Amino acid sequence: MRRSSLVVTVCALVVALSWAAGCGGEGSPGSSNRNGAAGTTDGRLNVVCTVGMIADVARAVAGDRAEVTSLMPSGVDPHLYKPTSNDIKTLLGADVVFYNGLLLEGKMTDALQRTADAGKRVHAVAEALDEGDLLAPEGFAGHYDPHVWMDPALWMLTVDVIRDRLVEADPDGEAQYNENAAAYRAELETLNAYAARALSSVPDDRRVLVTAHDAFNYFGRRFGYEVVGIQGISTESEAGVRDIERMVSMLVQRNIPAVFVESTVPDKQVRSLLDGAKRQGHTVVIGGELFSDAMGAPGSYEGTYVGMIDHNVTTIAKALGGDVPAGGMQSKLSKHEAQGGGTDE
Repeated sequence: MRRSSLVVTVCALVVALSWAAGCGGEGSPGSSNRNGAAGTTDGRLNVVCTVGMIADVARAVAGDRAEVTSLMPSGVDPHLYKPTSNDIKTLLGADVVFYNGLLLEGKMTDALQRTADAGKRVHAVAEALDEGDLLAPEGFAGHYDPHVWMDPALWMLTVDVIRDRLVEADPDGEAQYNENAAAYRAELETLNAYAARALSSVPDDRRVLVTAHDAFNYFGRRFGYEVVGIQGISTESEAGVRDIERMVSMLVQRNIPAVFVESTVPDKQVRSLLDGAKRQGHTVVIGGELFSDAMGAPGSYEGTYVGMIDHNVTTIAKALGGDVPAGGMQSKLSKHEAQGGGTDE
């Protein structure tokens, strides 16, 4: 018991020192920026986001007026992510912090609250949306589904939230933030239009999206797809044998040709669907890997929000029998631009 108590005491001391180091003194990251906040060494805003989808919007809107950092690396499940002592220092060194909210970053709640208590600008972009736009699935303890980025038209509303909060922190940049936000909204309009056309090319009886967990309900609502997840909204939930058997029966009875794995969720249970369907004489294939709770690798097309959704839309439509360009929206735009035009979406 003495050994266990010592470990707990040491851990608590490490966390306390991390917060103290981040709150002030010579160890605080950053220097004073144009508005007297922590800032970066070159005077730009220091913006920290929890997940890549938010960071991508922030970079598009901020342009060269901010350095934007995403706490969670590519491929990390935000439902399970626990902040490190370095994360805490990063949060406390920020001028502005953006997080999704709606319990997506459940294990970061205390860290975000303590960052706000330290006087930092901390904003939940999803919780700024109208409640009427949010989904509240049964069995989710009265909370909303946090995966709002799966609907490009809904995610577009967060652009204005981020723009407005950046203007509050850096009023001198208002004109640039407005211009950048308008340009990025236009990109999302193009993305939404492409997605609607590509997904509508799938035959009606095949518009069933089977994935590892319920991350695609906003996607399904926007584009008219039935969404079936093996696990619940949070990847902390577990699917039982009866759940798997029920889903196998559904695949067989409805002659569904493909199911999908996710980049942040183990594929074991998805593959068990294939085995179960095969035993009943029905072949189901893996239609591809989808990005759900995280984007692709940094520096790749799929490592952007537009690329992430384009990849998902094109992968789903192709696997379910739709008519889409081999390279998705990206190839279509590249071809059109090479011919001297703008986008035609």
